[in-house]
Amino acid sequence: MSYKTILVHVDESASAGERIKIAAAVAMTEQAHLIGTATTGASRYLVQARMLAELDPNLRTHLDFLRHRARQGLEDFESSVQKLGLSSYEKRLVDDEAGGGICLQSRYADLVVIGQNDPEERSPVVMPDFAQFVVLNSARPVLVVPHTGRFDNIGTRVLIAWDAGMEAARAVASALPLLRRAQHVEVVSFDARSQSMSPGRDLAQYLARHGIHAEVLQRQPEGAVGEALIGLADTRGSDLLLMGAYGHMRFRELMLGAVTRAVLEATRVPVLMSA
Repeated sequence: MSYKTILVHVDESASAGERIKIAAAVAMTEQAHLIGTATTGASRYLVQARMLAELDPNLRTHLDFLRHRARQGLEDFESSVQKLGLSSYEKRLVDDEAGGGICLQSRYADLVVIGQNDPEERSPVVMPDFAQFVVLNSARPVLVVPHTGRFDNIGTRVLIAWDAGMEAARAVASALPLLRRAQHVEVVSFDARSQSMSPGRDLAQYLARHGIHAEVLQRQPEGAVGEALIGLADTRGSDLLLMGAYGHMRFRELMLGAVTRAVLEATRVPVLMSA
């Protein structure tokens, strides 16, 4: 397995440049095609039905403004990837709200790269629950890049949060291209049950058959697992966190597992999730 198509969400946020840089670096390493996708924030159903253009001329003017804003982000994307030397890329403007648009486009990619919500930078296009929505509804693994910090290397030291669940298993399988290139891989299980049970060792054996050596850690968190996981990633010098995402949707309301929510809100290193 390898990544042949990577999708990165493009907008005008302050953290977009770092996100694009990471996506381009992975694309160059994997010799993959990179698609920079910007969304206007207008519902695709209204646009397709021509309702925005026909109901009110003011709405048409507003849609033109939203498209202009999205194109500006795509121009920045193109400038960035050209400077980085990426040859295979394209720009894509989508008339849709950000969550739904990226999830729809993800069906034609192997990996999706998005940004963590920045509570200090509000957007008229990207909803605060954007990252959670995409993680739970994307057809592909999602790499979430923190809204602060520089990440010159990702995937050199990988920390896998492992509970032997289906979501975690999908996350590991989807990350095999990155894990094969990692210099150091650690598997951690936060399990208050018997120490004789060690699903981490089973995962290490699975990874070894893929040529990936992994060290197994066992931890008993004193507090919340999410906080313990973020703290461990800092302590171990991890530059990529890999884990399953747990939750479900009820209309637009997000019902996330406590660990998933804590990591998405507070992670300080890029995290690859799969639901």
